[in-house]
Amino acid sequence: MMETPETRLKRLRMRSWRRGMKEMDLILGPFADTRLPDLPDDLLTQYEMVMSENDQDLYRWIVARSRGETAGPQEISAVLDVISQAAFGRFSADTEHFTNKPQK
Repeated sequence: MMETPETRLKRLRMRSWRRGMKEMDLILGPFADTRLPDLPDDLLTQYEMVMSENDQDLYRWIVARSRGETAGPQEISAVLDVISQAAFGRFSADTEHFTNKPQK
């Protein structure tokens, strides 16, 4: 039986919030809740690939991308950029409260 789009999103949201590393729960959980429904299919497919990656690696790649560096596998590069922007971009304008953005 083929998975419906709703079931696919529900599965990805659940896996995003239950990663095993709290930092990744806090990055991927809100991303899944707010951004997954609007992701184009190619990025959603890349996001499914992200779900099989190691949390420590993912965290390093996403933080590196927040600093403008290239990190992580090329085949998931586009979605890593989107995740990083969603995770760190929401704080970029709030320099009064968020002063510890990862530095180079």
